[in-house]
Amino acid sequence: MKLFLKYHGPATLWALFILYICSADLGSVDKAPMFFAGFDKLTHCGLFFTFTVLLCFGIIKQQRPRAFTYKKAIAVLAVSIFYGGLIEILQLEFFTWRTADWNDMFCDVLGACMGIFGVMLTVWAIGNEKK
Repeated sequence: MKLFLKYHGPATLWALFILYICSADLGSVDKAPMFFAGFDKLTHCGLFFTFTVLLCFGIIKQQRPRAFTYKKAIAVLAVSIFYGGLIEILQLEFFTWRTADWNDMFCDVLGACMGIFGVMLTVWAIGNEKK
């Protein structure tokens, strides 16, 4: 467990933060004039982008030599999508003051895919850097 937290501590903390944010009773804060129509969807996308990047960071740091394969990318994507689905199910069944929404789930998946793409592109760029 100590080894897991050494590399995946930031991702675990971020997952708990996502759970807190997605379970909080926000009342009518989404009706405030400072928020625009798609603010909630943008938030979901950003939360899961960050979660996916942190998961990838933990996996890359854990390995010697540092590498990130397509197999690991698919596993991280699956974990992120599963967690997004779990959050939506919790909002549907337990957090009755929140609403589950397919659009939120889509934005969770979109953010996770953007995170994987960013990590894969960065790993590729570092691997093909001219020395």
